[in-house]
Amino acid sequence: MSTDTPKAPSRRRFLGTAGLAGAAASLPAAAAARMQAAGTTLPFYGPRQQGITTPMQSALYFASFDLETEHRAELIVLLQRWTAASARMAAGLPAEPGTQQEDEPGLDSGEALGLTPARLTLTFGFGPDLFTLNGKDRYGLAARRPAALVDLPAFNGDQLVAGQCGGALGVQACADDPQVAFHAVRQLSRIAYGAATLKWVQTGFSTAPRTKGTPRNLMGFKDGTMNPTGHEMDAVVWAGADAGWMQNGSYMVARRIRIALEHWDRMKVGFQEQTFGRHKASGAPLGGTREFDTPNFNATDSDGNYVIPQTAHARLGAAALNDGAQILRRSYGYNNGADFTAERWPPWTQGIEFESGLFFQAYQKDPRNGFIKIFDKMSKFDALNQFTTHVGSAVFACPPGAQPGSYIGAPLFAA
Repeated sequence: MSTDTPKAPSRRRFLGTAGLAGAAASLPAAAAARMQAAGTTLPFYGPRQQGITTPMQSALYFASFDLETEHRAELIVLLQRWTAASARMAAGLPAEPGTQQEDEPGLDSGEALGLTPARLTLTFGFGPDLFTLNGKDRYGLAARRPAALVDLPAFNGDQLVAGQCGGALGVQACADDPQVAFHAVRQLSRIAYGAATLKWVQTGFSTAPRTKGTPRNLMGFKDGTMNPTGHEMDAVVWAGADAGWMQNGSYMVARRIRIALEHWDRMKVGFQEQTFGRHKASGAPLGGTREFDTPNFNATDSDGNYVIPQTAHARLGAAALNDGAQILRRSYGYNNGADFTAERWPPWTQGIEFESGLFFQAYQKDPRNGFIKIFDKMSKFDALNQFTTHVGSAVFACPPGAQPGSYIGAPLFAA
């Protein structure tokens, strides 16, 4: 049996691989044509990052990283290497180029060999901790922190777990194969040895690619009916020319929302519909017949009560009642097993329950006029709050896309 002890990756080795950042992410023409024809590849390079307005894939692997390096140059090298690896993996190639040597660690862990890219997208975000940490300007970037990258306020009912919040770098991997999504984040984590380390992760799933229409969440209701479409995207999602280096970027708010499914499942369907303000089967607003009917928030019943209750989720989240505030929801269900919990609403059940819910992601051009404006009201009045608890939270500035020969976040570091 070998007694060799694997050596930890060194800073010198990390810097020594910087040249790999410029490696081409190309497939043989015939292979690329086959993958594109099969709809399995999405381009990594472009003016805007994929994975934001991209049609949702079925699997999510999200990872938040803390930075270990104290050197700006090493942070740039990390982003360069991540960019090159992401472009390669999105094209169906191993994370790093080269010939495998038996006496060296692998250039790719190999679990995605033989699999298609499955519409893999990798979306990167910069958290507040990238700019300052404990009041210290880490990389000379504090003055370039966007005004829209605000620390989220403490919302009513939050029960945030420190180890499930924040981070300096966020990576969202989505694919139609969970192994492909995990493989991508695993490679980025491996490449980051010595420069960044995992802080928290979350997996997720969605029926979006297989559902005709809007996918459903774990509460059985359609999720995303009020999302912006078409030309609305530019006004809601993407930062404009006045955003400086963030032009063509977006801001992601991520919230891990635990749902008391056992409590919810005991509720009558009529009560559930009053809570959401929509019919469960069709997704239509109460008083309507089709999912995309315009809700009539002024309609009342014979007793003078609002047809869509004042505490209904659909009412409180509507742009028409929030001074036009909108977000793009890109949320995934999650199931982390089961554990002991004490519900915070009657009947205050205690015991082993599903640790399941919604990994909520909202994209917008400015969280102050999007998620924060909408959720401040929801956190206080939404009838759903008796079944949901926000336990994780983060906000990231997702920069514009990278161009070939450059890297994610390059405009941030430009003189």
